[in-house]
Amino acid sequence: MILTGKVWKYGDNVNTDVIFPGKYTYTVTDPNEQAKHALEDLDPTFARNVQRGDMIVGGKNWGNGSSREQAVGALKHAGVTAIIAKSFARIYFRNAVNNGLLPIVCPEAVDAIENGETITLDLATHQIHARAGTFEFPPLSPSLVNIIESGGLIPMLRKKFGAENLPMPEVKGGE
Repeated sequence: MILTGKVWKYGDNVNTDVIFPGKYTYTVTDPNEQAKHALEDLDPTFARNVQRGDMIVGGKNWGNGSSREQAVGALKHAGVTAIIAKSFARIYFRNAVNNGLLPIVCPEAVDAIENGETITLDLATHQIHARAGTFEFPPLSPSLVNIIESGGLIPMLRKKFGAENLPMPEVKGGE
């Protein structure tokens, strides 16, 4: 799996309330509407300009704070395919995987990648190709890759157990 996209770069400790403002948690439940509020307090241009396939590069402790899944869903529905960070909050990392948004830990790449440049992630070689060079990240487990390629944990399990044609459960907002 190879992903190529434009970079949106942010700093350390970007929390879930900044990724998806808590004031919308119980009032905006449609994933496409949530995407319109992604990062609005940190970068008001993000939701208007993000394109399918774009990636986020963040600093340390990306996604700390509340465990709200909307902080992952808003980015995924906005078109973000991967987040490369120096480190992730534990629950955010798991929510990202479960929802099919690829989290990559690669501090060296974070320091070198520039906002707005186009980068390529190669999951087979576990490399990030950027203007500043090629950066290796730890190999992803086959199960993590399977979840991401399936679009998330539930779609992967539905496929595995032959339930692709059953309706997906509706997920409402909440923490």
